[in-house]
Amino acid sequence: MERFGFVGLPNAGKSSLYNALAGGGAHAAPYAFATTDPNVGVAKVPDHRLDALSEMSQSKQTIHAAVQFTDIGGLVEGASQGEGLGNAFLQPHSCEVDAIVFVLRAFGDDDVPGPQDPLEHLRVVEIELALADLASAEKARDKTQRMLKGDASLKRTVDLLDKVVDTLGEGTPLYRAGLDDDARSDLKEFFFLTNKPVMAVLNIGEDQIGDEAAIAAPVREELAGAEVVPLSVQLEAEAAVMAEEDRQEMLEALGLGDGAVPAFLTSAYHMLGLRTYLTTGEKESRAWTFRAGSTAPEAAGVIHTDFQRGFIRAETIQWDELVAAGSWAAARDVGKVRSEGKDYIVATATSWSSASTCEAAAAAARRAAPSNSSCCIWVRPPVTHVSKRSFRPSFTPCRPAGRVGV
Repeated sequence: MERFGFVGLPNAGKSSLYNALAGGGAHAAPYAFATTDPNVGVAKVPDHRLDALSEMSQSKQTIHAAVQFTDIGGLVEGASQGEGLGNAFLQPHSCEVDAIVFVLRAFGDDDVPGPQDPLEHLRVVEIELALADLASAEKARDKTQRMLKGDASLKRTVDLLDKVVDTLGEGTPLYRAGLDDDARSDLKEFFFLTNKPVMAVLNIGEDQIGDEAAIAAPVREELAGAEVVPLSVQLEAEAAVMAEEDRQEMLEALGLGDGAVPAFLTSAYHMLGLRTYLTTGEKESRAWTFRAGSTAPEAAGVIHTDFQRGFIRAETIQWDELVAAGSWAAARDVGKVRSEGKDYIVATATSWSSASTCEAAAAAARRAAPSNSSCCIWVRPPVTHVSKRSFRPSFTPCRPAGRVGV
């Protein structure tokens, strides 16, 4: 399960964002350091395709993809020198996450202390994260330099860490350092906070709904290439604890549709290059996560390794065409299903069905399968697990709602 860490200044809305995702549970108050211990929660990734397939199959259970998120205590300017809570709390919690989510305040409220400019929030947070990384980088460089005496191959790592120390010493995060992909990959072993993917949530007020694009524009320019999601965090947190019918009524009255939380979760998934397969059947409809750019055998292996080892071909169909047809058999009858081989790069918004003579693969297929292509996976199983009869389960994958191109 992918993990995201919320970082921001006090009163930026981190705890309220946690509540919006988890349906409450985190203490949110209009004063600094209301959160001193991290809150950890799990949120499902909404996907209307999975819901539609579940309804089509009349599934007894619907299992969405999920992400874990951590609400980390607030930073203040000077945290690296011990101001506020300091920054020692960052490393043990942030180094465990896969990506950082900046929560930046954009709403105005004189009763809530702190700056109201999201760019000022971003400036402080970036500097403090860079300085937190600097302490770690200096220790890593010193240790690697000592090891260099007995291992000359570490020279490249020492040179890279020298550059990292110089960059961080200027208060510049590593994602702004112009490092190439190889260098960023080499630095992963050191768990630097600013070497992780980042995105931003702009916490706007209710009176700013409708002006999201203008408010987000300067932050998008500053964080070029990063996802920036405007979100009325307080409204979403209030809606999260309502009954579903009341929640929808409130969001629609405000012109928010399904709310911005699904867009945030989809953007977070997209940032890490994640896509989901959807499998569907009478027992359950389920989402499975795979990496964008995966071949059909690699994506099939997410369900069960036998699918990847014995992969022959895949039959694919757009998920909405499958829903419109009402079943795999009906879709084949109207010629909507096509066959793809081992080199097929799994596309978005498709469904998968499977055929296998392998008991292990069949059992896995009955439980679920991948999503981002509508297809039937044909598996050549190990001879030690051949069943007496052919099993032909049906399952369907696709991507989460929102922006997710492969």
